[in-house]
Amino acid sequence: MIGDPFLNYFALGILIFVVVVIFYGIIAIHDIPHIIAKSRDHPHQDAIHAAGWVSLFTLHALWPFLWIWAMAYRPERGWGFRAAPADDVDQPLSLANEISELRQRIANLESMSNVESKPRAERPGSASNIATASETRDR
Repeated sequence: MIGDPFLNYFALGILIFVVVVIFYGIIAIHDIPHIIAKSRDHPHQDAIHAAGWVSLFTLHALWPFLWIWAMAYRPERGWGFRAAPADDVDQPLSLANEISELRQRIANLESMSNVESKPRAERPGSASNIATASETRDR
């Protein structure tokens, strides 16, 4: 009354096959963020891989966040928060200008420092020099 034993074994084989495919599919899906991170040379690819395994035990609740984390980084533009490199064509010129401006400011500060380190009588605009200038004007 059980029926054909071949069909029972065939159904058991299909059941085992489906369970194995689903198990392998879950393992393969959990690793997608890590594969993306490796292909993009992500600086946190090991952390993404470990979090992917943790996500297996949380029924893939973390998986969408791992996918976003892996997709957020690109080697050519980093995290994507700054302008594209094509927009920064003038950057070397502006850096050179900024460096020369900073050097000029340092030179000005050093010259001001040298003036302040002179004795009071030698400083231009000091009280003794002003008195001397007024005395020569009165003569």
